[in-house]
Amino acid sequence: MPDSLGLEKGDAKSRGQLKEDNEYVRLDINDQPSSWESNSIFKQEQIRKSSLSWWIRATIWCVLSLIVIVSFVKWGVPFIFEKVLIPILHWEATSFGRPVLALVLVASLALFPVFLIPSGPSMWLAGMVFGYGIGFVIIMVGTTIGMVLPYLIGLLFRDRIHQWLNRWPQKAEMIRLAGEGCWFHQFQVVALFRVSPFPYTIFNYAVVVTKMRFWPYLWGSIAGMIPEAFIYIYSGRLMKTFADVQYGNHHLTTVEIIYNVISLIIAIASTVVFTIYAKRALDDLKKVDTKGGHEMEKLPLERPKVGFSVRE
Repeated sequence: MPDSLGLEKGDAKSRGQLKEDNEYVRLDINDQPSSWESNSIFKQEQIRKSSLSWWIRATIWCVLSLIVIVSFVKWGVPFIFEKVLIPILHWEATSFGRPVLALVLVASLALFPVFLIPSGPSMWLAGMVFGYGIGFVIIMVGTTIGMVLPYLIGLLFRDRIHQWLNRWPQKAEMIRLAGEGCWFHQFQVVALFRVSPFPYTIFNYAVVVTKMRFWPYLWGSIAGMIPEAFIYIYSGRLMKTFADVQYGNHHLTTVEIIYNVISLIIAIASTVVFTIYAKRALDDLKKVDTKGGHEMEKLPLERPKVGFSVRE
Protein backbone atom coordinates (compact mmCIF):
# COMPACT_ATOMS: atom_id res chain seq x y z
CA MET A 1 0.00 0.00 0.00
CA PRO A 2 2.62 2.62 0.87
CA ASP A 3 4.38 1.80 -2.39
CA SER A 4 1.20 2.18 -4.42
CA LEU A 5 0.42 5.50 -2.72
CA GLY A 6 3.91 6.68 -3.45
CA LEU A 7 3.56 5.71 -7.08
CA GLU A 8 0.23 7.54 -7.37
CA LYS A 9 1.72 10.64 -5.80
CA GLY A 10 4.69 10.41 -8.17
CA ASP A 11 2.39 10.03 -11.19
CA ALA A 12 0.28 12.99 -10.08
CA LYS A 13 3.39 15.07 -9.56
CA SER A 14 4.78 14.12 -12.97
CA ARG A 15 1.43 14.90 -14.65
CA GLY A 16 1.35 18.26 -12.93
CA GLN A 17 4.90 19.01 -14.01
CA LEU A 18 4.05 17.95 -17.57
CA LYS A 19 0.97 20.17 -17.56
CA GLU A 20 3.02 23.13 -16.37
CA ASP A 21 5.62 22.46 -19.05
CA ASN A 22 2.90 22.27 -21.71
CA GLU A 23 1.38 25.53 -20.49
CA TYR A 24 4.78 27.17 -20.60
CA VAL A 25 5.46 25.88 -24.09
CA ARG A 26 2.04 27.00 -25.29
CA LEU A 27 2.45 30.46 -23.80
CA ASP A 28 5.95 30.71 -25.20
CA ILE A 29 4.75 29.70 -28.67
CA ASN A 30 1.83 32.11 -28.59
CA ASP A 31 4.21 34.92 -27.80
CA GLN A 32 6.17 34.22 -31.01
CA PRO A 33 4.64 34.94 -34.46
CA SER A 34 3.87 31.86 -36.54
CA SER A 35 5.84 31.10 -39.68
CA TRP A 36 2.77 31.80 -41.85
CA GLU A 37 2.35 35.22 -40.26
CA SER A 38 6.05 35.94 -40.73
CA ASN A 39 5.86 35.01 -44.40
CA SER A 40 2.75 37.15 -44.84
CA ILE A 41 4.40 40.17 -43.24
CA PHE A 42 7.53 39.64 -45.32
CA LYS A 43 5.48 39.42 -48.54
CA GLN A 44 3.58 42.58 -47.67
CA GLU A 45 6.85 44.42 -47.09
CA GLN A 46 8.15 43.17 -50.41
CA ILE A 47 4.98 44.34 -52.19
CA ARG A 48 5.26 47.78 -50.59
CA LYS A 49 8.91 48.06 -51.54
CA SER A 50 8.28 46.92 -55.13
CA SER A 51 5.34 49.33 -55.47
CA LEU A 52 7.45 52.22 -54.17
CA SER A 53 10.28 51.23 -56.49
CA TRP A 54 7.87 51.12 -59.46
CA TRP A 55 6.54 54.59 -58.72
CA ILE A 56 10.07 55.96 -58.38
CA ARG A 57 11.09 54.46 -61.73
CA ALA A 58 7.87 55.68 -63.37
CA THR A 59 8.43 59.21 -62.05
CA ILE A 60 12.02 59.27 -63.26
CA TRP A 61 10.98 57.91 -66.64
CA CYS A 62 8.23 60.54 -67.02
CA VAL A 63 10.60 63.37 -66.08
CA LEU A 64 13.26 62.16 -68.51
CA SER A 65 10.67 61.70 -71.27
CA LEU A 66 9.36 65.21 -70.69
CA ILE A 67 12.89 66.63 -70.87
CA VAL A 68 13.56 64.74 -74.12
CA ILE A 69 10.27 65.88 -75.68
CA VAL A 70 10.77 69.53 -74.72
CA SER A 71 14.37 69.44 -75.98
CA PHE A 72 13.30 67.82 -79.24
CA VAL A 73 10.52 70.36 -79.82
CA LYS A 74 12.79 73.31 -78.97
CA TRP A 75 15.95 72.25 -80.83
CA GLY A 76 15.33 69.03 -82.73
CA VAL A 77 12.28 70.04 -84.79
CA PRO A 78 13.83 73.29 -86.13
CA PHE A 79 17.02 71.41 -86.96
CA ILE A 80 15.07 68.71 -88.87
CA PHE A 81 13.10 71.32 -90.78
CA GLU A 82 16.15 73.39 -91.69
CA LYS A 83 18.72 70.68 -92.34
CA VAL A 84 16.60 67.73 -93.53
CA LEU A 85 13.06 68.57 -94.59
CA ILE A 86 13.62 71.75 -96.59
CA PRO A 87 16.67 70.34 -98.49
CA ILE A 88 14.71 67.18 -99.36
CA LEU A 89 11.75 69.16 -100.65
CA HIS A 90 14.06 71.42 -102.65
CA TRP A 91 15.98 68.41 -104.00
CA GLU A 92 12.88 66.55 -105.13
CA ALA A 93 11.41 69.69 -106.68
CA THR A 94 14.53 70.31 -108.79
CA SER A 95 15.76 66.76 -109.48
CA PHE A 96 12.62 64.75 -110.26
CA GLY A 97 9.33 65.26 -111.94
CA ARG A 98 6.27 64.00 -110.12
CA PRO A 99 5.97 60.72 -112.10
CA VAL A 100 9.65 59.87 -111.53
CA LEU A 101 9.41 60.79 -107.85
CA ALA A 102 6.36 58.54 -107.50
CA LEU A 103 8.36 55.62 -108.93
CA VAL A 104 11.30 56.40 -106.64
CA LEU A 105 9.02 56.39 -103.59
CA VAL A 106 7.38 53.11 -104.64
CA ALA A 107 10.82 51.54 -105.12
CA SER A 108 12.05 52.76 -101.73
CA LEU A 109 8.92 51.50 -99.96
CA ALA A 110 9.35 48.14 -101.69
CA LEU A 111 13.07 47.69 -101.02
CA PHE A 112 13.60 49.25 -97.59
CA PRO A 113 11.74 46.47 -95.69
CA VAL A 114 13.89 43.85 -97.43
CA PHE A 115 16.97 45.37 -95.74
CA LEU A 116 15.08 46.13 -92.47
CA ILE A 117 15.29 49.90 -93.14
CA PRO A 118 12.41 52.03 -91.77
CA SER A 119 10.22 53.32 -94.60
CA GLY A 120 8.58 56.14 -92.63
CA PRO A 121 10.50 59.00 -94.35
CA SER A 122 9.33 57.79 -97.77
CA MET A 123 5.71 57.72 -96.59
CA TRP A 124 6.07 61.20 -95.12
CA LEU A 125 7.47 62.49 -98.41
CA ALA A 126 4.61 60.84 -100.32
CA GLY A 127 2.15 62.68 -98.10
CA MET A 128 3.98 66.00 -98.43
CA VAL A 129 4.21 65.95 -102.22
CA PHE A 130 1.17 63.97 -103.42
CA GLY A 131 -1.42 64.38 -100.66
CA TYR A 132 -4.06 61.90 -99.58
CA GLY A 133 -5.18 60.53 -102.95
CA ILE A 134 -2.09 59.72 -105.00
CA GLY A 135 0.04 59.56 -101.85
CA PHE A 136 -2.17 56.78 -100.46
CA VAL A 137 -1.91 54.80 -103.70
CA ILE A 138 1.90 55.19 -103.73
CA ILE A 139 2.21 54.05 -100.11
CA MET A 140 -0.09 51.04 -100.50
CA VAL A 141 1.55 49.85 -103.75
CA GLY A 142 5.07 50.25 -102.37
CA THR A 143 4.37 48.71 -98.95
CA THR A 144 2.47 45.80 -100.49
CA ILE A 145 5.49 44.93 -102.63
CA GLY A 146 7.68 45.52 -99.57
CA MET A 147 5.68 42.93 -97.63
CA VAL A 148 5.63 40.32 -100.38
CA LEU A 149 9.36 40.41 -101.20
CA PRO A 150 10.60 39.54 -97.65
CA TYR A 151 7.99 36.78 -97.48
CA LEU A 152 9.27 35.20 -100.70
CA ILE A 153 12.91 35.69 -99.72
CA GLY A 154 12.23 34.23 -96.28
CA LEU A 155 10.99 30.99 -97.86
CA LEU A 156 14.56 30.39 -99.06
CA PHE A 157 15.98 30.64 -95.52
CA ARG A 158 13.28 29.01 -93.40
CA ASP A 159 15.65 26.75 -91.47
CA ARG A 160 17.96 29.59 -90.46
CA ILE A 161 15.05 31.85 -89.50
CA HIS A 162 13.59 29.03 -87.40
CA GLN A 163 16.88 28.58 -85.52
CA TRP A 164 17.19 32.33 -85.02
CA LEU A 165 13.68 32.61 -83.56
CA ASN A 166 14.39 29.88 -81.02
CA ARG A 167 16.64 32.37 -79.22
CA TRP A 168 13.57 34.52 -78.40
CA PRO A 169 10.85 32.04 -77.37
CA GLN A 170 8.23 34.61 -76.33
CA LYS A 171 8.44 36.46 -79.66
CA ALA A 172 8.43 33.12 -81.43
CA GLU A 173 5.23 32.14 -79.64
CA MET A 174 3.52 35.33 -80.83
CA ILE A 175 4.64 34.71 -84.41
CA ARG A 176 3.51 31.08 -84.26
CA LEU A 177 0.07 32.31 -83.22
CA ALA A 178 -0.28 34.10 -86.56
CA GLY A 179 -0.16 30.83 -88.48
CA GLU A 180 -2.84 29.03 -86.47
CA GLY A 181 -6.51 28.65 -87.30
CA CYS A 182 -8.60 29.27 -90.39
CA TRP A 183 -8.21 31.82 -93.20
CA PHE A 184 -10.03 34.59 -91.32
CA HIS A 185 -8.06 33.95 -88.11
CA GLN A 186 -4.78 34.30 -89.97
CA PHE A 187 -6.05 37.45 -91.73
CA GLN A 188 -7.13 38.94 -88.39
CA VAL A 189 -3.85 38.23 -86.60
CA VAL A 190 -1.71 39.62 -89.45
CA ALA A 191 -3.79 42.82 -89.53
CA LEU A 192 -3.36 43.18 -85.77
CA PHE A 193 0.40 42.67 -86.09
CA ARG A 194 0.56 45.55 -88.59
CA VAL A 195 -1.01 48.05 -86.19
CA SER A 196 0.66 46.69 -83.04
CA PRO A 197 4.11 47.71 -81.72
CA PHE A 198 5.61 44.45 -83.03
CA PRO A 199 8.32 45.26 -85.66
CA TYR A 200 6.62 44.11 -88.85
CA THR A 201 9.83 44.26 -90.92
CA ILE A 202 10.98 41.25 -88.88
CA PHE A 203 7.50 39.71 -88.99
CA ASN A 204 7.64 39.68 -92.82
CA TYR A 205 10.53 37.21 -92.67
CA ALA A 206 9.61 35.30 -89.51
CA VAL A 207 6.08 34.39 -90.55
CA VAL A 208 7.37 31.89 -93.14
CA VAL A 209 8.27 29.39 -90.39
CA THR A 210 4.59 29.13 -89.37
CA LYS A 211 1.62 27.58 -91.15
CA MET A 212 0.62 30.98 -92.51
CA ARG A 213 -0.80 30.92 -96.03
CA PHE A 214 0.03 33.59 -98.56
CA TRP A 215 -3.38 35.17 -99.22
CA PRO A 216 -4.42 35.84 -95.61
CA TYR A 217 -0.92 37.21 -95.06
CA LEU A 218 -1.26 39.54 -98.05
CA TRP A 219 -4.78 40.83 -97.39
CA GLY A 220 -4.22 41.07 -93.64
CA SER A 221 -1.08 43.11 -94.27
CA ILE A 222 -2.94 45.47 -96.62
CA ALA A 223 -5.81 45.94 -94.16
CA GLY A 224 -3.40 46.62 -91.31
CA MET A 225 -1.41 49.16 -93.31
CA ILE A 226 -4.39 51.37 -94.23
CA PRO A 227 -4.59 53.26 -90.89
CA GLU A 228 -0.80 53.69 -90.79
CA ALA A 229 -0.77 55.04 -94.35
CA PHE A 230 -3.29 57.78 -93.53
CA ILE A 231 -1.43 58.70 -90.33
CA TYR A 232 1.87 59.03 -92.23
CA ILE A 233 0.22 61.10 -94.96
CA TYR A 234 -1.38 63.41 -92.42
CA SER A 235 1.86 63.83 -90.46
CA GLY A 236 3.71 64.53 -93.72
CA ARG A 237 1.21 67.21 -94.71
CA LEU A 238 1.43 68.69 -91.22
CA MET A 239 5.22 68.85 -91.38
CA LYS A 240 5.04 70.59 -94.74
CA THR A 241 2.59 73.14 -93.30
CA PHE A 242 4.90 73.82 -90.36
CA ALA A 243 7.84 74.20 -92.73
CA ASP A 244 5.95 76.74 -94.83
CA VAL A 245 4.97 78.70 -91.72
CA GLN A 246 8.49 78.52 -90.29
CA TYR A 247 10.09 80.05 -93.38
CA GLY A 248 7.45 82.65 -94.17
CA ASN A 249 5.89 81.01 -97.21
CA HIS A 250 2.49 80.67 -95.61
CA HIS A 251 0.50 82.20 -92.75
CA LEU A 252 -2.09 80.08 -90.96
CA THR A 253 -5.54 81.48 -90.39
CA THR A 254 -7.45 80.87 -87.18
CA VAL A 255 -9.56 78.19 -88.87
CA GLU A 256 -6.44 76.40 -90.16
CA ILE A 257 -4.83 76.49 -86.71
CA ILE A 258 -7.96 75.02 -85.08
CA TYR A 259 -8.22 72.40 -87.83
CA ASN A 260 -4.57 71.37 -87.47
CA VAL A 261 -4.76 71.17 -83.67
CA ILE A 262 -7.94 69.05 -83.74
CA SER A 263 -6.54 66.84 -86.51
CA LEU A 264 -3.31 66.33 -84.58
CA ILE A 265 -5.21 65.31 -81.44
CA ILE A 266 -7.37 62.91 -83.46
CA ALA A 267 -4.29 61.40 -85.16
CA ILE A 268 -2.47 60.86 -81.85
CA ALA A 269 -5.58 59.43 -80.19
CA SER A 270 -6.23 57.11 -83.15
CA THR A 271 -2.65 55.83 -83.07
CA VAL A 272 -2.84 55.14 -79.33
CA VAL A 273 -6.26 53.45 -79.63
CA PHE A 274 -5.19 51.27 -82.55
CA THR A 275 -1.99 50.25 -80.77
CA ILE A 276 -3.70 49.43 -77.45
CA TYR A 277 -6.52 47.56 -79.18
CA ALA A 278 -4.10 45.51 -81.28
CA LYS A 279 -1.94 44.64 -78.28
CA ARG A 280 -4.92 43.56 -76.17
CA ALA A 281 -6.45 41.60 -79.03
CA LEU A 282 -3.19 39.73 -79.58
CA ASP A 283 -2.95 39.01 -75.84
CA ASP A 284 -6.53 37.68 -75.85
CA LEU A 285 -5.82 35.48 -78.85
CA LYS A 286 -2.73 34.17 -77.12
CA LYS A 287 -4.74 33.29 -73.99
CA VAL A 288 -7.33 31.46 -76.08
CA ASP A 289 -4.60 29.48 -77.79
CA THR A 290 -4.62 26.05 -76.18
CA LYS A 291 -1.27 24.71 -77.25
CA GLY A 292 0.84 26.88 -74.95
CA GLY A 293 4.58 26.66 -74.60
CA HIS A 294 7.18 29.14 -75.80
CA GLU A 295 9.14 26.87 -78.08
CA MET A 296 8.74 27.15 -81.81
CA GLU A 297 7.20 24.04 -83.33
CA LYS A 298 8.97 21.98 -85.90
CA LEU A 299 8.86 23.40 -89.37
CA PRO A 300 5.85 22.32 -91.46
CA LEU A 301 6.76 19.65 -93.99
CA GLU A 302 5.34 21.80 -96.78
CA ARG A 303 6.18 25.41 -97.43
CA PRO A 304 3.39 28.00 -97.11
CA LYS A 305 1.36 28.06 -100.27
CA VAL A 306 1.85 31.00 -102.60
CA GLY A 307 -0.21 29.71 -105.50
CA PHE A 308 -3.36 31.31 -106.87
CA SER A 309 -5.73 28.45 -106.08
CA VAL A 310 -9.40 29.15 -105.35
CA ARG A 311 -9.20 27.42 -101.95
CA GLU A 312 -6.70 29.98 -100.75
